[in-house]
Amino acid sequence: MARNILWLIISVFLFSCKSQKEADLIVHNALVYTVDEQFSTVEAFAVKGGKILELGTSEDILKKYQGEKIDAEGKTIFPGFIDGHAHFYGYGKGLQDADLVGTKSWEEILEKLKTFSVENKEGWIIGRGWDQNDWALKEFPNNQKLNDLFPNRPVILTRVDGHAAIANSFALNLARLKPGQQIVGGEIETINGKLTGILVDNAEGLVFSKVPPPSAKQLSESLLDAQKNCFAVGLTTVADCGISHELIPVITDLQKSDQLKMRIYAMLSDQEANYDYLFRTGAIKTDRLNVRSFKVYMDGALGSRGASLLQPYSDKPSTSGFLLSDKKHFEEVAIKIAAKGFQMNTHAIGDSANREILQVYERVLKGKNDARWRIEHAQVVNKADFKLFGNNNVIPSVQSTHATSDMYWAADRLGPERVIGAYAFKQLLDQNGWLILGTDFPVEDINPMLTFYAAVVRKDTKSYPEKGYQIENALSREEAIRGMTIWAAKGNFEEKEKGSLEAGKFADFVILDQDLMKADAASLFKAKVLKTYLNGENVYSK
Repeated sequence: MARNILWLIISVFLFSCKSQKEADLIVHNALVYTVDEQFSTVEAFAVKGGKILELGTSEDILKKYQGEKIDAEGKTIFPGFIDGHAHFYGYGKGLQDADLVGTKSWEEILEKLKTFSVENKEGWIIGRGWDQNDWALKEFPNNQKLNDLFPNRPVILTRVDGHAAIANSFALNLARLKPGQQIVGGEIETINGKLTGILVDNAEGLVFSKVPPPSAKQLSESLLDAQKNCFAVGLTTVADCGISHELIPVITDLQKSDQLKMRIYAMLSDQEANYDYLFRTGAIKTDRLNVRSFKVYMDGALGSRGASLLQPYSDKPSTSGFLLSDKKHFEEVAIKIAAKGFQMNTHAIGDSANREILQVYERVLKGKNDARWRIEHAQVVNKADFKLFGNNNVIPSVQSTHATSDMYWAADRLGPERVIGAYAFKQLLDQNGWLILGTDFPVEDINPMLTFYAAVVRKDTKSYPEKGYQIENALSREEAIRGMTIWAAKGNFEEKEKGSLEAGKFADFVILDQDLMKADAASLFKAKVLKTYLNGENVYSK
């Protein structure tokens, strides 16, 4: 009798094992925000071949599948975060340059450069990240002290937004720049008949054109260094905004060798060679690379007063900023891009730039559509122009930390009336019912937790201002998460394969140390990524 019972138990066990389906990975005992249409939550899911097989309760999934198991110990899981607007390659390249982020004076920068030059003894000195708005004297410096320190070595230092730079005389001479020289869409600053070294927007390119191109090894190292830091903050897809077609084969080779696992939505910059390349090859689409769009630059940045405004700057009435190209250029490229069926994504900061490009889009798109043409930043919008986003299904791609970085001086630049239409994320969301969130890194911090916090709370990390900055334009927590996941995927035409945790989609997910949907608002930016998974593979563990 006992023997019969034993055989019965063994038979039931063996039948149970045989009846279970194979999975590569089973995640259970978790709080999983699927970010599906209902924003539903589950406890567990199974993964096979890099994709989600099924989601459900821990009991059901463990009963139905066998494979490697991860007990999430009740932790919160979200889809892998998507940065809808970043400079992935540029960020990686900048990791090799002098880091000037957070400097509080020109003197501090000079001290950093002294140290950097000792450790990097040859070639150009390149730095990025300074912001004169953070200094006691909130004015552009001149290059006299830079010339004294480095009389025989070229130096160029880019402002945090990438839209202004300062170069020493050695670098200016290499570019053969002269006092009083003019350039369309930029400024070569001359004071009292002398170059100050300040270069705004298109003027920067005159000097950067003299910098030797990076080697193949440097290109690869930049991409892989960027990937490492992205995985550490939970990013599994990035939109790399404004790169050269020459970088595409490098990305492709690294992805084929499985060194570069990051999923990249690549926007080619507004250059004839890039149009020729993509028009010739057609759209490029793999699981990890998507090339089907162009990044066009309408104007500069607010911080360097290069953003194009309808009325003069409140704190500098002598200028209204400027467009980076002749107006007809934008219409011509829009027609060309539309004819080939590609996506157009245009950098527009000032209210004049936004109005100009919205009107171009309106003429080319002719009303409702699913072209998903985007405006990157949409930072200052005149109240009469918000409707143009909805009328033509133009998608705002915004960076919430720009609001909390600029709020200290934005009203000085724009005045009390015009600033109301700045960083107006909720008003922009209402036009189409969705928008894209990103960081614009390295202009802002790479961490998506700061994106979420700034979008929802509208404060800096010191809880300023007390009631939040223009809090009427805050997003809800669900809206912010969607902007960082499924809506960002939609902006890349990839919502059917990523952006939510649903059967058949990529198993890209992050495990966090706190629940962003319920945690105290003041602590949201402190949330940490414990693990990042891409295709069901653990690519980062804290």
